[in-house]
Amino acid sequence: MRPLRPPKDSTTGARLWRFQAGAVEEEADRLATEEPLEIRLIQGERRRTVAVTMRTPGDDAELALGFLFAESVVDRRERVLRVEHCPDVEEIGGSCSNIVEVELDPDGPEPELAPLERHFFTSSACGVCGKAGLEALRVRVSGPLPAGPVISPEVLKTLPGRLRERQGLFETTGGLHAAALFDASGTLIALREDVGRHNALDKLVGWAFTENLLPLSEHVVLVSGRSSYEILQKCLVAGAPIVCAVSAPSSLAVELAERFGVTLVGFLRGDRFNVYSGAGRVEGLTSGDEPGTRRRRERVLFPTL
Repeated sequence: MRPLRPPKDSTTGARLWRFQAGAVEEEADRLATEEPLEIRLIQGERRRTVAVTMRTPGDDAELALGFLFAESVVDRRERVLRVEHCPDVEEIGGSCSNIVEVELDPDGPEPELAPLERHFFTSSACGVCGKAGLEALRVRVSGPLPAGPVISPEVLKTLPGRLRERQGLFETTGGLHAAALFDASGTLIALREDVGRHNALDKLVGWAFTENLLPLSEHVVLVSGRSSYEILQKCLVAGAPIVCAVSAPSSLAVELAERFGVTLVGFLRGDRFNVYSGAGRVEGLTSGDEPGTRRRRERVLFPTL
């Protein structure tokens, strides 16, 4: 098997506004890189996409082979002729480092792909179900979100506590994620829990759908884990302009937030949080204060804190 090309950096640089102890300043940061990986299976003249997964670049061959082995598509190493990134640099806008081809012995039996149907499109956490191919990642949003509400730092810092107070299943099991919907004053409107954070968010959006509250253009979404591409995609489709997480965002989540004008808040814990995009919806900052667009400014104390 030929070696794959050297992996991309597993981290991506970013700029952010860090709120802590009543002050704010712009800082540099490193995010875990998140990009899609398409796994293609080749046998003779037949070429098929069998999965697309969100991952941090690196060890792509091992990821592809481990996935295929676990699903009983490939049962032994001798069947694999090569594993390499797609050689066609014109495909998918030149993103062929995000496509891995696994070529099998053409004289061997044709692999059974039926077991892959239940997770034909996987992700680093749970999945964007029912789609395959990198082109399926396009977000169904025509342009930037509406202006939406402006929220104060004081209110933002209260949201995790209000979420935790209402996480009944978490208190019982200690092992569930949550997604919550707030208004700009910090009032908790709805909360849903699930073992998967994407499932919890799906439940919350489904509730809003049945209540005829979509789009969520005047609301704030908070998730208990990290913010990934899928989290941002679901919030975008639901029209939520402010997305918060108690943990880190991925590089692709920040890229998506910047592209569509979402206010993305991460590490929302205790007396601190980071604003990665859409700073104009946070009191004390303006739309011109996007990270990286201005010189580093002095620490600014918020008089109300």
